[in-house]
Amino acid sequence: MTSTRSQRRRPLFALLALLAVMGLTAAACGSDDSGGGDAADVPDGPAIVIGAQDFPESVVLSELYAQGLADAGYPTSVQELGGYRDLLYGALENGDVNFALEYAGSMLNFLADPEAPAGNDVGDNIDQVTPLLEDQGIVVAEPSEAVNTNAFVMLRETADELGIETLSDLAEKGADLRLGAPSDCETNPFCIPGLQETYGLDMSGNLVALDDGRIDALRGDEFDVAVAFSTDPPRVDDDLIVLEDDGGMLPAENIVPVMSQALVDAYGQDLVDRVNEISAALTTENVTEMNRAYVVDREDASAIVAAFLSDNDLT
Repeated sequence: MTSTRSQRRRPLFALLALLAVMGLTAAACGSDDSGGGDAADVPDGPAIVIGAQDFPESVVLSELYAQGLADAGYPTSVQELGGYRDLLYGALENGDVNFALEYAGSMLNFLADPEAPAGNDVGDNIDQVTPLLEDQGIVVAEPSEAVNTNAFVMLRETADELGIETLSDLAEKGADLRLGAPSDCETNPFCIPGLQETYGLDMSGNLVALDDGRIDALRGDEFDVAVAFSTDPPRVDDDLIVLEDDGGMLPAENIVPVMSQALVDAYGQDLVDRVNEISAALTTENVTEMNRAYVVDREDASAIVAAFLSDNDLT
């Protein structure tokens, strides 16, 4: 005969079993995400402070990595800096920031001999700059496919009339054209000095120095050729043509993250892997589109990058 005590314990056992099953089910549901990591898996460490320089692309990219890393459980913030590279590296050195988005060729030129400018092979540029960064306690991640380098732009109508499609054509048929460029063009190895060395083209006598609004000025006939950047939103407009750098003057300016060694020591390879995962989603085209959304459409940077992360399965 079954005892009265055993009969009374059966409902209790059933309740405990039911609660256990419910707990396992909830745990399984809670661990079912689509990537981005779990904050519980991230060890304690310093906040990742991303240095954003004062130009639109830097604002957008800094927000992108801040959100992308935060989604994986890392503490992040963005610190606004000035627009010059010496300010960025000063901030990295004194610890005001510990993460930044760089450009492979310009980074190498800044840290190495300016008389030996970066080349157009991103792997070579990264190989050369890595020990220079290590000397400063900085780690370089994998470069993205996205490239932001100088782009020499003309109105398509003018270029068609003169038969100019490449920088070689410009040297042959457009030496007397007016060049609108940033104020550092006379010394920048990828502007007037580069045109002289690679194409034998001297436009120094026709230079119109203008740091902002060059595409609008080009359309307003203030000059005939404008120096833009390859991820500038207007460069894809139908009325413009980007002249082909057929002589290989321009460097490999791939967007590449850098971070302090202290961050890597604290968070390990998982942090580097997450950074590389975000970078792998970047292309020149989608960076240009994010810039357009921010600059032309005046969308909020946080909304732009949230959509990008979602679209690329990075959340």
